[in-house]
Amino acid sequence: MSGLTGKQYNHLTSEDRQEIMECLDKGMSFKDIARRVRKAPTTISREVKKHLAIQPLSVTRSKPDGTPIKDRHCPLLMKAPFVCNPCKKRRGNCAFQKQLYIAKNAQAEYEALLRESREGIPLSKEEFWESDAIIAEGIKKGQHLYHIMESNDISFSRSSAYRHLHRGYLSISKIDLPRVVKFKARKQSRPDSVPKAAREGRTYADFLAYTDEQSIKSWVEMDTVIGRIGGKVIMTFDFTFCNFMFGLLLENKTAAEVTVKMRTFKESLCAGGIRFGDVIPLLLTDNGGEFSNVSAFTDGVDGTPESSLFFCDPYQSSQKPRVEKNHTLFRDIVPKGESFDLFTQETVNHIFSHVNGVKRKILNGKCPYDMFSFMFGENVASLLGISPVLASDVIQSPQLLRRISSSFAPGKAPQPERPAKHARTPSDADQSEPNVDCGVNNG
Repeated sequence: MSGLTGKQYNHLTSEDRQEIMECLDKGMSFKDIARRVRKAPTTISREVKKHLAIQPLSVTRSKPDGTPIKDRHCPLLMKAPFVCNPCKKRRGNCAFQKQLYIAKNAQAEYEALLRESREGIPLSKEEFWESDAIIAEGIKKGQHLYHIMESNDISFSRSSAYRHLHRGYLSISKIDLPRVVKFKARKQSRPDSVPKAAREGRTYADFLAYTDEQSIKSWVEMDTVIGRIGGKVIMTFDFTFCNFMFGLLLENKTAAEVTVKMRTFKESLCAGGIRFGDVIPLLLTDNGGEFSNVSAFTDGVDGTPESSLFFCDPYQSSQKPRVEKNHTLFRDIVPKGESFDLFTQETVNHIFSHVNGVKRKILNGKCPYDMFSFMFGENVASLLGISPVLASDVIQSPQLLRRISSSFAPGKAPQPERPAKHARTPSDADQSEPNVDCGVNNG
């Protein structure tokens, strides 16, 4: 069943059940039916057994004295397909009780079960307090909760009783159950993710089709770096054509904070005469909930669309490998677990200035700052918060944090970086403004 990916774990639909019934009528095996509806054979078997429609006997048999003869079961129903659908005597005067698989009835039973499972158990105040009194009385006697639940008519399950206990709904507390006090609570929270509606038309498959159609060879990969859990985070942007990276410091990892920060960032670019969409026309990121406000990235300051945003597949960080790999250079300076709470945006800019000053083999010995400033100009790099750093002054260790702390200490002015010496050609004189025809601006 190697070709079932994408459908095998979905619920059976009304069309699937109709096809199952038609295949049963033709006498097909569960294996053949499973291949038709792209499900596992055991799924078909369970579906048929679960929704058997028992029909009354069409004829009644009795003994000569009038005593009715006990119904007998057809021996053919003891093996697959367990139904009378393919039997030739189905519409004849068969002496056995018939059981059929009827798609319409099976779908109705499925929908009814789906509704009931989501309704919960109706519980009145009187029933709840009565159950609470029974549980409290049993606990005072030293009885285990399982014993209490099995010995009395409690209106809710044992797992619900534990939930009520943890939430403080019951008259007893955790201290009354010594073993409960010793157990650590299970981790229930799941990280926020981008809603399904926001990913519509922005999946990784859509991204590949878009870049292929527009012949785009480079883009910007986006991610977040976490410091202390619940503290400040850094949203990073990596230009794939040269691994140039800059970051924006966020107070928290929420979509609201990202929206405010992106708005401020775009306004600062506009004040410098640069349009966000001209520098970052195409973004690729993961499914983190902080990226759920799509318009914060795609729309300009005036509200008009100027960039495109796409999302990687869930749990597929390998689809944006450059930003993930470049984070290792950031971690050389700021080890994992280090808090960002004392950082300012100037601190982040200082760190990434050194990261962008590291020469790369993939760039033939050039550093990302050289490549980016050649394509867009030093003015754009400055607006992104990145300054040139001499190769001899680059620091790729936590020593940089200590130097930044001393440089920005109260009462002491920050030490400016020495300007780097860049080899420039005569054609570089007009590079102060971004080159809108460069590879990153395709599409």
